Amino acid sequence: MLYQDIYDSGFKERNKGHFASIVRVAYNDGDVTQEELDFINALADKLDISEQDYKDIMKNPNSCPVNPPYLQEQRIERLYDLARMVFINHILGPKQKQTLRKFTSALGFSGDINLITDKALSLLVMEYNLDNFKQEMDVYIKNINKKASI
Repeated sequence: MLYQDIYDSGFKERNKGHFASIVRVAYNDGDVTQEELDFINALADKLDISEQDYKDIMKNPNSCPVNPPYLQEQRIERLYDLARMVFINHILGPKQKQTLRKFTSALGFSGDINLITDKALSLLVMEYNLDNFKQEMDVYIKNINKKASI
């Protein structure tokens, strides 16, 4: 097996795990809206999810682990996608927020997960794009971790 094949396999597995996380969040409130489905489909294309993996994950989103990325920047990008799915219909129930907290923790964030989740959602309310979201969350998370170490 080539080194590139190992890298590609791990990369694809992380993408599948992220996609499955998004689908779990979408199913969390019981109904998947058309807007959520559109987001899921666009993300499937972006993450290069195969048609068979798409069907399998849509059928059983718990079949894939979260597989958090090593780099914080990539974890923040995944948090952005998850938070967008939670907030896509602009209705935020306790179940969605609780699910996002679980995924925030599963993505490997440390510190106060409630604060990180709340900050991510507040940035979406303010309609931050991905670049601004990443920048703001990076600074915020570093400050949380700095305060926790004092």
